[in-house]
Amino acid sequence: QMCIRDSINAEYMGIIQKEKKNLNMASLVNEKPSEFKYIHRFYNTNIDGKRKIPYALRQVKGIGRRLAILVCKKARIDVHARAGDVTDEDLQRVQDILNDPIGHGVPKWFLNRPRDFKDNFTGQLISNNLETRIREDLERMKKIKLHRGIRHM
Repeated sequence: QMCIRDSINAEYMGIIQKEKKNLNMASLVNEKPSEFKYIHRFYNTNIDGKRKIPYALRQVKGIGRRLAILVCKKARIDVHARAGDVTDEDLQRVQDILNDPIGHGVPKWFLNRPRDFKDNFTGQLISNNLETRIREDLERMKKIKLHRGIRHM
C-alpha cells in the first residue's frame, strides 16, 4: 500500500526530473576552442588566458583586485569569463578605461596617484609608468633628505 507521503514524493520526483530535462545547462567545455587565446599581451605583461578576467588583469603592476573588477564592470565584460575568451575589442575598452578612469566614472579616491607632487595629476599609473614615478619619488625624497628617502639610501 502506498501512503499519501509516498505519492507526494513520487509526484515531486517526477516534477524534478521533468525540470532537469527542460533546463539548458551551461557547458564547462569551451565551444569555440579555435578562438581561445592562452596568452594576451596587455601593458607589456603576458596575461594568462586560463584565469578569470579580473584575476588575469591583476598580473599587470598597478591594477589590483578591486580596480580590475570595477574596470570589467565599466567595460561591460562578464567578470566570470575567462581571459582567453575576451576579444581584442574588449581589451581595448579596458585599456581606454584605464587610460582615463575619471572620464569613465571611476571615483578619484579609487586611483593610485591622487594629486601628484609635480603637476597635480590625479589618475591611475600602470606598469612602466608606475615604476618610473616611484623611482622619481624616491630620488626626490633622497635629495631633500626626507626620512622615507633616507631609508632607501
